[in-house]
Amino acid sequence: MRQNSVRGPRARKSVPGAREKDGSGAPADEAAEPSEETGREEQAGGAGKGIPDDEGTQPGKGTQTDKAGKPGKGGKPGKGGAEVKAPSGRRARAARIARWAALCLAVLVLGTSAAGWFYYQHLNGNLKKDALNLGDKRLDRSAANAAGQRPLNILLLGSDSRNSPENVALGGAREDADRKPLADVQMLVHVSADRSNMSVISVPRDTRVTIPKCTDPEDGKVYKETNRQIINTSLMNGGPGCTVAAWEELTGIPIDHFMMIDFAGVVNMADAVGGVPVCVDNNVYDKLSGLRMEKGTHNVKGEQALQWLRTRHGFEDGSDIGRTHAQHMYMNAMVRQLKSGTKLSDPDKLTDLAEAATKALTVDKDLGSVKKLYDLADDLKRVPSGRITMTTMPWVSDPWDPDAHVIPKPGDAEKLFSLVRSDIALDGKDPKKDGKGPAPSGPASPKGSIAVTVFNGTGTATQPVVTGRGAEVAAALVKQGFTKATSDSTPRAQADTTLSYAKTSQRADAEALAKALGLPERAVRMSTAVDGLTLVIGGDWRTGTTYPKAGDDAADDKGAKPGKGEKSGQADKAGQGEKSSAKPGDDDKAQDDDKPKDGKPKKEADNKAPESSDPLNGNDTSACMKVNSLNRF
Repeated sequence: MRQNSVRGPRARKSVPGAREKDGSGAPADEAAEPSEETGREEQAGGAGKGIPDDEGTQPGKGTQTDKAGKPGKGGKPGKGGAEVKAPSGRRARAARIARWAALCLAVLVLGTSAAGWFYYQHLNGNLKKDALNLGDKRLDRSAANAAGQRPLNILLLGSDSRNSPENVALGGAREDADRKPLADVQMLVHVSADRSNMSVISVPRDTRVTIPKCTDPEDGKVYKETNRQIINTSLMNGGPGCTVAAWEELTGIPIDHFMMIDFAGVVNMADAVGGVPVCVDNNVYDKLSGLRMEKGTHNVKGEQALQWLRTRHGFEDGSDIGRTHAQHMYMNAMVRQLKSGTKLSDPDKLTDLAEAATKALTVDKDLGSVKKLYDLADDLKRVPSGRITMTTMPWVSDPWDPDAHVIPKPGDAEKLFSLVRSDIALDGKDPKKDGKGPAPSGPASPKGSIAVTVFNGTGTATQPVVTGRGAEVAAALVKQGFTKATSDSTPRAQADTTLSYAKTSQRADAEALAKALGLPERAVRMSTAVDGLTLVIGGDWRTGTTYPKAGDDAADDKGAKPGKGEKSGQADKAGQGEKSSAKPGDDDKAQDDDKPKDGKPKKEADNKAPESSDPLNGNDTSACMKVNSLNRF
């Protein structure tokens, strides 16, 4: 798809009344009125300035005054004055003043609360909401771990919509104003269950994938499944919910939420944050995006931030891959800005950010409130910057259109997706965790007394259901002596096979079952989401009654093939003589890394993002975009 140039002056919308409120949300001029009125009323009653204190207003204690009627110091009689009790009229007036002051205070509190409530509702009204998943098949949500925590998977989308004068002015191509938008930026943000790390996967917009059948919720139009389109067109098939369905189809990762932003939103957010530092290794000028900057580090904001995120011809080889790397640099820097808080110490700037964020976003309906966004942000800010890893899906040229499109790289892409599905940090710094909770306190029970329920989860977004798999595996367990094994026909859908148990006392029994089925250690986990032993047969185990070993076709066909319906041999062709995300020498290096040393194979490499995904750490401030030699000045 061609990239449109940025034309015309930037048309900025003003932020309505953000600075007209004090820190509590109430209008500043209103906040001063009650105290002024109170002061005037008190002066009229002779009680002095300010709201009377408790002692001066309580009946019975009296007010001590000097001969002139002024209060004496320290509550003692004034010069030459005797203690005089306040007349009953004075006490009544003081009581009225106290009641009036209390009423004013109540009105002020209620008024401030009302102002805060109305502003909260105003921000909620800014948010646009849409359905999460428009496909017919949806993956089950990630299971809770032993501590009851669940990972979060959020799909971030950048739309090229030109549905407003501001977006047309920023994005150009007025002839596309009525065209349905494309999702030119796509990033999956995975936050680990314990909130200790975050992994981000970008998929280039020119990746050809299977886009599943989607139904537009507004007009009921049905878009048929296709494997001939690139992933950014999925947004045209009913909205962001179809892009979510395409991602679940591609990765096997269940998506919990999405957040989508358009051109104007990027500009407004960049301004609200106060700019984002980025770096180029040479002078760059991309006529199509309008990006022009000299070598070095620059704090980009407004329209220049949008140009940075949109340019592709300016970086690396001029393809969409370089653009994803530039987006990673920008996102890392923005996260560091927000976590530092240096740009957001001013309440007005916080208000600006709230306005910009809520106006810019389209979110799924389950995320459609300011409180839920705040709770999500609170989760995200717990992740240290040094445990954030940005990656790009490993890719090879598409054999159907090698000059324009790419497809997932067999092996490496699936490894990346599998790490995220298993909630393993891409930086390789996770302490070894077996996910199974405390060690069993005793031996496993006799086979005949171990009860397990088997579900068929093979009908994932990636592949059709294999009928009868739950019953088949349950019957095989019964033959092995696990006579209490039963199957449940309730539909499930997950990419990986899992054997879960609820209590530490059940761990030994779970391990005995896993051994009988040939399940790997990673498949066994303790989870608060189950009541007893629960086996879900995933899309990675579609045939047989023993789990396939690594390298078997049954395990490897998931996610590794370029697309459904492709001719035999195309996947092999893609890896021969075609462009790829792998750097020169990567294959040789990988082979050397996998070789055993001292007779012990390196296992840690299995729990780290492949080098072909170009991992970037969140604390890396030294990264600098390589400028395309054809776009220098």
